[in-house]
Amino acid sequence: MIQITLPDGSVKESAKHSTPMDIARGISEGLARNVISAAFNDTIVETTTALTEDGTLVLYTWNDELGKKAFWHSSAHVLAQAILHFYPNAKLTIGPAIEKGFYYDVDFGDHSISDSDFKKIEDKMLEFARQKFEFKLRNVSKADALSYYTARNNEFKVELIENLIDGDITFCDHADFTDLCRGGHIPNTGFIKAVKIMSVAGAYWRGDEKNKQLTRVYGISFPKLKELKEYLELLEEAKKRDHRKLGKELELFTFSQKVGQGLPLWLPKGAALRDRLEQFLKKAQKIAGYEMVMTPHIGQKELYVTSGHYAKYGEDSFQPIHTPKDDEEFLLKPMNCPHHCEIYNFKPYSYKDLPKRFAEFGTVYRYEQSGELHGLTRVRGFTQDDAHIFCTPDQLDREFKEVIDLSLYVLKSLGFEDYTAQVSVRDLDNPDKYIGDTENWEKAERAIINAAEDKGLKYVIESGEAAFYGPKLDFMIKDALGRSWQLGTIQVDYNLPERFDLTYKGSDNQLHRPIMIHRAPFGSMERFIALLLEHTGGNFPLWLTPDQVILLPISEKYKNYSEKVLHLLENHEIRGLLDDRNEKTGKKIRDAEIRKIPFMIVIGEQEEKESVISVRRHGGEDLGKMTIADFALLVNNEINSTLKPFKFN
Repeated sequence: MIQITLPDGSVKESAKHSTPMDIARGISEGLARNVISAAFNDTIVETTTALTEDGTLVLYTWNDELGKKAFWHSSAHVLAQAILHFYPNAKLTIGPAIEKGFYYDVDFGDHSISDSDFKKIEDKMLEFARQKFEFKLRNVSKADALSYYTARNNEFKVELIENLIDGDITFCDHADFTDLCRGGHIPNTGFIKAVKIMSVAGAYWRGDEKNKQLTRVYGISFPKLKELKEYLELLEEAKKRDHRKLGKELELFTFSQKVGQGLPLWLPKGAALRDRLEQFLKKAQKIAGYEMVMTPHIGQKELYVTSGHYAKYGEDSFQPIHTPKDDEEFLLKPMNCPHHCEIYNFKPYSYKDLPKRFAEFGTVYRYEQSGELHGLTRVRGFTQDDAHIFCTPDQLDREFKEVIDLSLYVLKSLGFEDYTAQVSVRDLDNPDKYIGDTENWEKAERAIINAAEDKGLKYVIESGEAAFYGPKLDFMIKDALGRSWQLGTIQVDYNLPERFDLTYKGSDNQLHRPIMIHRAPFGSMERFIALLLEHTGGNFPLWLTPDQVILLPISEKYKNYSEKVLHLLENHEIRGLLDDRNEKTGKKIRDAEIRKIPFMIVIGEQEEKESVISVRRHGGEDLGKMTIADFALLVNNEINSTLKPFKFN
C-alpha cells in the first residue's frame, strides 16, 4: 500500500500501482467524471500513471488552470491529427497549450491553408473526439525516436530529439496518431465537445527569423458547446472594446510611420486625459510625502552598466548614441531608477532625513521587436509613474504597506475592484538571472510576504517572476470581461543601493545602506490607459472623461444661449463642448452616444425662455429640465461619490 496526501491534508491509503483516476473514483464517482489531469509530487502525470510510492496528489478539473492546460495540450494533438488527415505530407513541429487555447506550428510544404479550410478541420477534430481515443504515453529510446521521424523526413522533430537525453523521451499515441510529447493529457478525446480554429499566422522555427517560416494554426476547445459560444461572444465584445479602435474613435492617440513604430502621439483629448491622471496621482503622492523630480531622457552608458540594466536589458535597448567625443556613449533611458539613485547621491543624509520619496513621470525607451508591438500595451517609448523610496530597515515594513495603500487607492478610484496580489520571487534553479546576495533576497522576499499578509491581501507566490535586482508585489487585475492584467508594481531592492554606494549616517554615527522601494501604481501611462479603455469600453469615470457634457441646440437660433450655458458650466469646472452643426437633433444625439459623452444637454425655445436646460444621460436616460446650478450640483456629487481623497489607513 502507498500513502497519498491530498491538497486538504487528508491521507488516502491506496494499493501500489493505483492511478490518479483510481484515487479520484475512491473519493467520488462525480469527481472521477470531472478529473482531466493530475500532478504527483509537483510533477504533471497522466490520469492513468501508476503510482508506486508515497506522495502528494493534486487532481485537476476544467475549472483549474492546469486542467485547462492539459485539455488544450491534448486538443493540439487532435488538431495535428486532423491536419495530417487532410495534408499527409505536412511536417509537424511543436503544439503547446497557451493562455487561451493552443496552436500547432506546421510546415505545409507546397500547400497553404486559410479560413476557408477551418470548418473541415474543426469537423474532423470533432469526429476524432467523439471516438473517445485514449491518450497513451510511452517511453522510447533516442535511437527509435530519431528513426521514427527520420523515416518521415521531419527534420524539425529530429532536431528536437537530438537535444533530448536518452531515457527521458516519450511519445504520445491516440488512435493511429503518434507525437513526440512530454505528457500531461486528458483521459481521452471524448472530453472535447467544441472546437474552433481561430486563425493562422506565420512563425519562424524556434522563433529565429533565419530559420524556415512555418504556419501557426491557432485553435481553442471546450468541454461544452455553450462555453465556446460564450467565449466567441466575449471576443466580439473585446473587439468593440479594443483600445486601438476606441482610441481612434475618441480621438485620444495615434501612431505615425514617419515618427516610428511603437511611439504613440497623444492628441489633445488624450493629452488632457493623461494630464488628469497625472494630477490625480500627484495630489495623492503629495499627501503621502513624495517629492517630484525630473531626469533627462538619456544617460551615459556607464550609468546603466553600474545599475546592471545594460547587462540584463542591453539587447532590448536602442543602440548607444555616439558623440563626437572619443569613447563617449549615451543610451536612451531604459529605466528611471539609476537616475533617482544619483539624485539621492546629491547630498549626504542621516537616518533622521529618511525616508526620501522621489517621484517622476519619467519616459523610458525599450527596443521592442516590431512583431511584438501592440497599440499602447506594447510600445517603444512609454511614461512610468515611477517613484523610489530610500528608507532604513526599520522603516521598510511601514513604507511598503503605505505604498500598498496608495496602489489600492489608485485601482479602486478607477473601477478596478477585482484583483489578486502576486508576490514575484526568484527562480532558485536559475540564480544567474539575478544580482545580489542570497541573504538580502531572502529578507526582501520575507518583507513583501509579511506586508501582504498584514494588509489582508489575497495573494499568490510566483517563482521566477522577480526583477533581476529584487522581488516584487504585482497587482493582477480582472477587467470587465474577466481578462487578467498586471497593473502596478512594488519592488524591494537591496542591490542598487549597493551598486551606487548609497549611504546614510545612522544613530551610531556610522554609514549604512538604505533600502530602496520601487513603485509604479499605473505601471506605464500608455498601458494603463489602454487597459482602462478596454475595461470601461471608453465610458471613463466622470471626473476623468475628456468631455463631460455636450450642448445640442436644436437650431441656429439657440446657439447664443448654448454658448452662454457652456461658459456658465465652465465656471463650475465642468468640461463641455458645443455641437452647432446643421444636423438634426437625433443625429447629434447618436453621434454623442458613439463618442461616449456622459451628458447631453438639448437646448430649444423652452429652455432659453425659462433659463433652464434639458439633460439626457449617455445610454438614453432622460433627466428632464433643470437649472444650470442643479446640473452642476448633480455632476459634482457624482464625481465626489466616485473620487475620494487619499487617506492613510
